[in-house]
Amino acid sequence: MAALDWSQCPAVESIPGKVSGAWLFKGTRMPVAIVFQNLEAGASLDDIMEWFEGLVREQVEAVIEFETRTGV
Repeated sequence: MAALDWSQCPAVESIPGKVSGAWLFKGTRMPVAIVFQNLEAGASLDDIMEWFEGLVREQVEAVIEFETRTGV
């Protein structure tokens, strides 16, 4: 995930000083990495949406699609 240029994904933001500058879902303090960690551990998108209050399904889907399209 580190090789991706997340600045090209409109669903995320990185703000210096906010969660150590990690890539976050826009308008949240939720790191993008948490979704991929949970997917790799076998969670479904429905599980993630249930576990992490405040995530917007469209944002999560946009991030997954961006990673799929541009991932290394």
